[in-house]
Amino acid sequence: MRQARWLHERGDEYRARLLQNIKERVPQLEELLVQVEGHWGLEDGVYRFYHQSFKVYGLQSLTERICKALKELLPDRPMNKWFADIITQGTGRQFEMSHNEDWLRHTRPILEALFHAHYFLKMVCKYGRQLETPPNALPSGWAAVLYLFDLR
Repeated sequence: MRQARWLHERGDEYRARLLQNIKERVPQLEELLVQVEGHWGLEDGVYRFYHQSFKVYGLQSLTERICKALKELLPDRPMNKWFADIITQGTGRQFEMSHNEDWLRHTRPILEALFHAHYFLKMVCKYGRQLETPPNALPSGWAAVLYLFDLR
């Protein structure tokens, strides 16, 4: 109930601020997106997962960089709890040889966190370029970005 009231009273202001902050940072966000989608990002990282290489653990720093960039878009708003839980479960992990015995349990959360962070980075870049003002009819990707900051 409190969240619904807050959204009614302040949601428009925060949605406009979010879009403005995204638009101001589009070049840096797109540069990060190029790195994430480049050879040493997702391409090599997913390969390392299937190769069962400890180097998959290096993806955590990429996820953390994305999350930092996203958080800076609205630093006074909490991020979506589900997103935060996925990121927490997929970061802060240290490789141990015993992880090879149950590889999927230890490393899938790393990839899942990166995939979610990548999705939101991609949507922020896309709608930062496409939108001039917060729309009334919401494209799915923009609606997801609003959920990231619990603005929907």
